Amino acid sequence: MIRRMRHRVILAAMAAFFAVIMMIAALVNVVNYVMVTGRADETLEAILNYENGPMGPPVGPRPFMELPDKELNYMTRFFIVRFDESGEAYSVFTDFIASIDEEQAKEYGKKAYDSGKEHGYLGEYRYVKATKDGATVVAFLNTLRERQNIQALLVMTLGISGVSLVIVFVLVVILSRRAIRPIAKNIEQQKQFITDASHELKTPLTSISTSLDVLEMESGDNEWVSNIKKQTGRLSKLVSELVTLSRLDEERPLPNKEKFSLSTAAWEILDVYKTQAKAAGKDLKAEIEDDVMMVGEKAAIQQMLSVLLDNAIRYSDEKGDIRLSVFKKKNKACIEVFNTCDYDVAPDTERLFDRFYRPDGARSTATGGTGVGLAIAKAVTETHGGRISASCPSGKTMTIKVRI
Repeated sequence: MIRRMRHRVILAAMAAFFAVIMMIAALVNVVNYVMVTGRADETLEAILNYENGPMGPPVGPRPFMELPDKELNYMTRFFIVRFDESGEAYSVFTDFIASIDEEQAKEYGKKAYDSGKEHGYLGEYRYVKATKDGATVVAFLNTLRERQNIQALLVMTLGISGVSLVIVFVLVVILSRRAIRPIAKNIEQQKQFITDASHELKTPLTSISTSLDVLEMESGDNEWVSNIKKQTGRLSKLVSELVTLSRLDEERPLPNKEKFSLSTAAWEILDVYKTQAKAAGKDLKAEIEDDVMMVGEKAAIQQMLSVLLDNAIRYSDEKGDIRLSVFKKKNKACIEVFNTCDYDVAPDTERLFDRFYRPDGARSTATGGTGVGLAIAKAVTETHGGRISASCPSGKTMTIKVRI
């Protein structure tokens, strides 16, 4: 239990840190992309002003001095393609770029023209389209350096995030032991208390039981003796179940795991409860596949089966139907216990496996339940690495499923 708690603390801390650092990394990269693209679009607007300037379209080596930063004007590399109303490229301006010729410029221009977008990226170029007097101008800006910077920032943030995750994981693993130490100490004290209290209660319970036997022999059976005997039995059962739960909460609760036949174990338990079901006027049937094998502690699994069948017999309706199913599905051993019932309000199946939870307190007391049995079933399932769940959609049927 302590180990599972520690693993959950580590998992929760790492999930929270991962979410935060990924959000920061994404935010940094998105903001950087938007800013770089915004600056590129501002430059393209300046290029369009240059193309439509008072001196008319550039036809010769006229300086590009549209940007406020004079040095940046000399570092800006761009080309312009003009299209007529029919969509034919009739003019190409490449005076401010050396890495592309007129034919390549026309190809880029045609792709941008046919894309239907006002702006976007084509390879290492950012483009923008503008229409004036029926003609369309497409200006391209070389953004190779900017895109390399975007990629470099992305790689750097991912690398830093990865390293940070490793460092935080190591720190969380180291500090988690200290963080749960008070809780672990509390749990150990509770387990020790349960163990000590159980031992202390066994002696007076044994004495009471012996005295009752003597009293019954001397004065005969009566309602007072029967009631004391019944309550003594319930208390003895509760003490035994609490000791079992305490054992299942230990670091290594099942040291004697082995491979065994779940089918055989189920048949052995079923034979015991068929008689109990028949005495209660209920119909217990079984659908058990042959050779369903699993690894675990057979005694613990049989105890879980006993709890589930006992629960189904106790809390099913009068002349109820009960069915035990054992089968293999996707390499998992599956156990299902179905029973009819008659709850006025469907029980909270999420809480059904909590210790001392009773969906119908008065009826549970009348049937002799302690409210601990299903908690034991859950503990046995989880110590075998499985999951247990219950469903009671209408309050008229209950199905408990175990997957190991």
